Parts: sequence; C-alpha cells; structure tokens
Amino acid sequence: MKEQRLSCLRDGLTIRGVIVYPDDFSEDRKYPCLIASHGFTGNFRGMIRWCEAFAGMGYVSVTYGFCGGGCIGDDPEYSSEGATTDMTISTEIADLETVIGHISGLGYIDPTRIILLGESQGGFVSGLTAAKHSDIISRLVMIFPAICIPDHARQGRLAGASYSPDAVPDIIDIGRTKLGRCIHDDVVGRDPYLELSAYTGPVLILQGLEDDVVNYSYAIRAKENYAPGQCHLQLIRSMDHGLDDGQFQSAFGSIKQFLADREEVLTVQILITHGEPGTDGETKTNNVYFTGYCDSPIFRGVIQSEGVDSQKQLPDGNWHLHAEYTLTGLDRNGALCNMHIVNQGHDGDFKPVISTDSTDLAWLNGLDLTSVLEFGSGGPTVRIYADKNRIP
Repeated sequence: MKEQRLSCLRDGLTIRGVIVYPDDFSEDRKYPCLIASHGFTGNFRGMIRWCEAFAGMGYVSVTYGFCGGGCIGDDPEYSSEGATTDMTISTEIADLETVIGHISGLGYIDPTRIILLGESQGGFVSGLTAAKHSDIISRLVMIFPAICIPDHARQGRLAGASYSPDAVPDIIDIGRTKLGRCIHDDVVGRDPYLELSAYTGPVLILQGLEDDVVNYSYAIRAKENYAPGQCHLQLIRSMDHGLDDGQFQSAFGSIKQFLADREEVLTVQILITHGEPGTDGETKTNNVYFTGYCDSPIFRGVIQSEGVDSQKQLPDGNWHLHAEYTLTGLDRNGALCNMHIVNQGHDGDFKPVISTDSTDLAWLNGLDLTSVLEFGSGGPTVRIYADKNRIP
C-alpha cells in the first residue's frame, strides 16, 4: 500500500497525519474515504491499522493527530502542533473539520462517501463533528466513544484527575500530560446526547462491556438517542477500553457488514465444552464441541445437545471451520420452532446457511447470510447478518 504524509493548517497550527491508498490507486478514479481519529493522549500511529484495513477494501484512508492532543514529549514526527493546555473538544472538532475540508478538495475523493471513525475521545469528537455536517458525512463509526467526558467534568474528574468543579485549576496535571482549564470549561455545560442526535446518517457504536473508562451505559443511551433504526449498538463481551488484535479483526468484520448495509439478525453465544485435537494424514484437525444460546429480537432459543465445529488447518496456516448445530426456541410471534445452522469459512470470511421450520422466519431459509466471530472467554459470539433489503 502507498502512504503519503498529510499536512494542513488550522488557525496557524500544523496538523500532521498520513493518507493510505489502495494498491490499485489511480488519481483518475473517485474513492470513498475513511477519516480515523485517535483517542485521548494518542497519536495517529495508533490508527494506521484502521487505514490499512480500509485501504484493502478500496478506500483512501486518512488519520491525523489532534493539535495538543498527545502526551508531553511525543515524537513531533507523529504529532500535530499545539499545546496540550490549549486542547479542548471544540479545538479537536475544528481539527477534524479542517482535515475533512482538506481531503474533500482532493480530486480523487468521492465527497458523498466520507466516513468518520474514532476511538474513545476521537469517537466522541467524530460523533459531534458528524452532527454538525450531516450533509457531508455519509456514515459514522464510534468505538468506545468517550461520551462520559461532560459528566466527568461536572464531577471534577476529567482524564482521571481529581479537582473541585467549583474551583477548577488553571492547569490540570494528570502526569503523562497537562490540560488547561479550557477543556473543562468547554465540556462542563454540554449535553452530548442532544448534540449527537443532530446527525441523521447511519451510526455504528462498538462498546466493550468490561470498559472501566467509559461505562457501557453511555453507549446504550446514545443508541436510544438516535432515530429508531438509525444506530446499531454492538456490546462486546471481554472487551475493555481498547482492541487487541483479535478484537480489532472482529470489529473490522462488523464494520464491513455495516458499510455493506447488512443488519445483524441473529446473535448466538457459543459456550465451548471441550475439544478433540487430531490429524488427518499430515493435516491438523480439531473438533470443538459446544452448547449455547441465541437471544435476538426475532428468535430466542438454546442449542440442543452439542454442536460441533470441525476444524482443519489449511496449508497457509489458517484454519477452516465447519460448525453445525440446532437451536430450539421461540420466534418473534412466540411460536415454538427449530433452527439448524451450518456456518463455515476461514480467515474471517464465514457463510452461514440456516434452515428453520418457523413460518414467521421462513425468509431465512436459503438466504445469503454472512457472519462475524467475536472471540471471548468461554467461547465466541457469532453475529449473523443479512441484507437490510431482504429483512421483512
């Protein structure tokens, strides 16, 4: 992939970042664009993996540093200009608006397909910026967004600090960086939900249930704050305020479904009971046995007996999975029914096939479905998606 440094100015301050291009990039074509925003005290290096993943999908992808948004002593090569004591949520919104304006002016960017993605404080800033520019931003992805920031200011504990909200110090020293009173003053009176609700495009929120920085209740309220059907909230077990490599891959898989206008129709929680490793000639195999349950709006049920996932290692080292199981439960009309699922694939590309005796859910029979496996303690969560236009 080709990379190019990004540089633009906001109020005389240089914003630095990087643009990542698809392998087949040509300036004669129009490309969708992802703009990725980092979290508090981060820099754009931590978001390059998002850019590389999206460039692999054909996007021109951009990440950048917020002015004053990093740590004291950060490498200036990866930091934008500006003092940490001058940084506020409003200045970060202005930074992102500057990047959007710069990127929109490039001849190879499709201005109708600009997507904002952000982690933590960058997720909050992305949501607020999208709300100001619904006519420009086609989709919004917020990953553990720090919607809690105004509440933390009102409680006198911004960024983990401890101070009286009635006597805010001019400098808020949190060790790894120093903040100015201006960031407190900027957010203490904000109603984040009212501001976020001004965005009218599709929204995806990914939030860990074990996040000790941003309680998942903020994400739940944010989802409820948007119009019905506008926002999909994905609560992720075993995820805290960050993404390890496996969580990143499953999160990216869910984002791809969101961008493809596919909706999560079934969520199956797998509970592994035991495994039986073996060989088939020189090929490694593994049979994984499991039980579990489905708790979705259209169906609620449990896996009967034990399901089995027959795994075989491929020459490239990846494993091909073939999971088969039957759920018994109630459809959305309360009718007792069975649902047989065969889910197979490898390297993150899984294609489930469903057959059910439910009259209400007969549309699932033979439907083109995709799935994302979200690994966690005890077993994976299997998220099954269908084209929104095929869902009754």
